[in-house]
Amino acid sequence: MKLNELRDNPGATKKPKRVGRGPGSGTGKMGGRGIKGQKSRSGVAIKGYEGGQMPLYQRLPKRGFNKPNRREYAVVNLGLIQKFIDAGKIDAGQDITEDALIASGLVRRKRDGIRVLSKGEYTSKANIAVTGASKGAIEAVEKAGGKLTLTAPAAAAE
Repeated sequence: MKLNELRDNPGATKKPKRVGRGPGSGTGKMGGRGIKGQKSRSGVAIKGYEGGQMPLYQRLPKRGFNKPNRREYAVVNLGLIQKFIDAGKIDAGQDITEDALIASGLVRRKRDGIRVLSKGEYTSKANIAVTGASKGAIEAVEKAGGKLTLTAPAAAAE
């Protein structure tokens, strides 16, 4: 077998339909679009239009609910806190507060408080004071010899 002998299996590829190439092609003149009407013109956008009937996406009921005054926490993982402590951006000797996390650049803004999750390795013996924390995060901090205290959430959300 040589490179110039390579070819597809018979019937594997099909030539594209060339529209509007004369009456002998079978798709000449109107190019398979029929006579007049919106669909025969260029620049048509019909999509979900059903001829004036209420479209399907509007007939189906809405589902779910978004609580307008829900609390939104800035989320931080313990592994990231440990990484910032190792890098010297957070001082483990002092209490790690929400303001300290923002000052270090780990959290951009406080929102309704900061919530700590247990993802990642945490080994520092440090006291952390935040608005919220998962059970796993509290256990991990206490296992490392520190203490995780929860403060009252911001009152602005209520």
